[in-house]
Amino acid sequence: MRKTLLTLALGLATTAAFAAGEHGGSHSSMSNADVDRTIRVEAGDMWFDSEKLNIAPGETIKFEIVNTGNVEHEFVIGDAEAQEAHRKMMQEMGGSHGGGGGHGGHGGHDMAEGEHGGSMPSVTIAPGDTAELVWTAPQNVDGLQYACNIPGHYEAGMYGNIDLQG
Repeated sequence: MRKTLLTLALGLATTAAFAAGEHGGSHSSMSNADVDRTIRVEAGDMWFDSEKLNIAPGETIKFEIVNTGNVEHEFVIGDAEAQEAHRKMMQEMGGSHGGGGGHGGHGGHDMAEGEHGGSMPSVTIAPGDTAELVWTAPQNVDGLQYACNIPGHYEAGMYGNIDLQG
């Protein structure tokens, strides 16, 4: 639980940094009153339960990501270029998770930046845990995805598109 809270805090911090660019992003000081809606996403053994999310530009979403699988997953939002860069970085780290310099909520490495700049909002979810990520959808950005970039997970189908509909 402590790791999940730390991961959430790191995810919210990177999300706030993401907000500084044109992308939009989360503000860690947001209350539930600032959230337009909640989207529950289930992460299982190499899948997310949704392949596409329809979100309006400027809409503030509280993602509740439930890991019903047997291994650690991450939920990262970014454009395709940033997702690919993050995936490569994760592979170079050797895919070690949960200790000894591993993934651990992106501790020990910086998140990749997309073509529009800004850090990618993310959370890491241990098996059986739930994490929350508050994010405000950007204006006029195409090609956003949510993904798990732990080595092998994206390739197994752990990603989906964010369709910004006005």
